[in-house]
Amino acid sequence: MNFASDNAVGVAPEILAAIAAANAGGALAYGNDAVTRRVEQRFAELFEHDVAVFLVPTGTAANALAIAHLAPPWGAVLCHSEAHIATDECGAPEFFGGGIKLIGLPGEACKIAPATLEAVLAQGQWGGPHHVSPAVLSLSQATEAGTIYRPAEVRALAEVAHARGLSVHMDGARLANALARLAVSPAEATWKVGVDVLSFGATKGGALAAEAVLFFEPTRAAGMQERRKRAGHLVSKHRFVAAQMEAFLADDLWLRLARHANAMADRLDKGLTAAGYAPAWPVEANEVFVALPQEICERLQQAGASFYPWTSDSLPKGRTPRDDSIMIRLVCSFATAVVDVDRFLATVKCG
Repeated sequence: MNFASDNAVGVAPEILAAIAAANAGGALAYGNDAVTRRVEQRFAELFEHDVAVFLVPTGTAANALAIAHLAPPWGAVLCHSEAHIATDECGAPEFFGGGIKLIGLPGEACKIAPATLEAVLAQGQWGGPHHVSPAVLSLSQATEAGTIYRPAEVRALAEVAHARGLSVHMDGARLANALARLAVSPAEATWKVGVDVLSFGATKGGALAAEAVLFFEPTRAAGMQERRKRAGHLVSKHRFVAAQMEAFLADDLWLRLARHANAMADRLDKGLTAAGYAPAWPVEANEVFVALPQEICERLQQAGASFYPWTSDSLPKGRTPRDDSIMIRLVCSFATAVVDVDRFLATVKCG
């Protein structure tokens, strides 16, 4: 019963097979191979747009290098206060950005409201020799609460950002889960609603180590290949990263894997709600956040369940856990089995 993270499971068999296949023979290094060229073309087809593609092995690298490329060292990156870039990347965006400043904004369910963004941009102290200048709005899709920005919500935020000269970055570590739920095209969820640069995640979705930075205006990517190399994230045996991404995108595998993870989260949601423990936020991707009594959490752990306790300032009013309860995060993946979900729910109910 592993619900700790979608990083905790193995590699999807199709992707593992692709890595093995890429091991036959040789290929030019540093991205000058045929597999990388095919992946670049596949991304252009998938997003219905010319894109500049930069493969990297980690999501932190994708986010940090993308943001560093968009913001000057005196720039400010506006994001939700609980966004992954602000809480879980060890200062990587600031480091690679030469000292850029991340500014966290509030918002229920880890989503930023357009009115909040407008107010911060209108009322904050910006620019001049004394203050940072707003440069980037970064949105997480799906969010750290497992919630999803609808295309109209992204568009509204992007319009506010662009009107003030900010670029819009999207952290898409779980973009597949969001798109599987939204049932819209990749283009409709990104550049068509104002996203300028996307960190496209595959690792959480079933890859070993494969992420991509996509620039929807390729001319804005000038110098990015040098930035990636200088940061130590240009993999020499690049074809093995590209092979993972190619397999991930082939025949909509990425969406099929995400749909399964989402379905398992839905099953948890339904079972917990029936047991009287409705999740704190709507279950929209592959994560479930729920407050359970301490004794149930201990029972689950004794039965072999793994999960993380969770805290958040983005809970709906009235949903603060009681003193005898703990908020936990349950993450489903492409490998989550129905039998594990049902065993977890049975353990919750057995008291």
